[in-house]
Amino acid sequence: MNKPAASTPAASPKLALSREEAGRALGISAITIDRLAKRGLLRPSRATRRPLYPVWEVERFLRESCPNPCKSLRMRGPSC
Repeated sequence: MNKPAASTPAASPKLALSREEAGRALGISAITIDRLAKRGLLRPSRATRRPLYPVWEVERFLRESCPNPCKSLRMRGPSC
């Protein structure tokens, strides 16, 4: 007899990204994320031992760094 599939809760969206994940989301390297943080352009949370970049902070960086209003925050590439 087949057992009914157990329902699994939907994965909740991430609230913060590691430097590698933030780099992938922005299409840049983790080292560039470090440089942006050092310049104060991207502010990580230091609540943990490793810096975490809240999703809203990555979105803020995109909004403030795009010369033209972005149609979608999911767009990647040098021009928004």
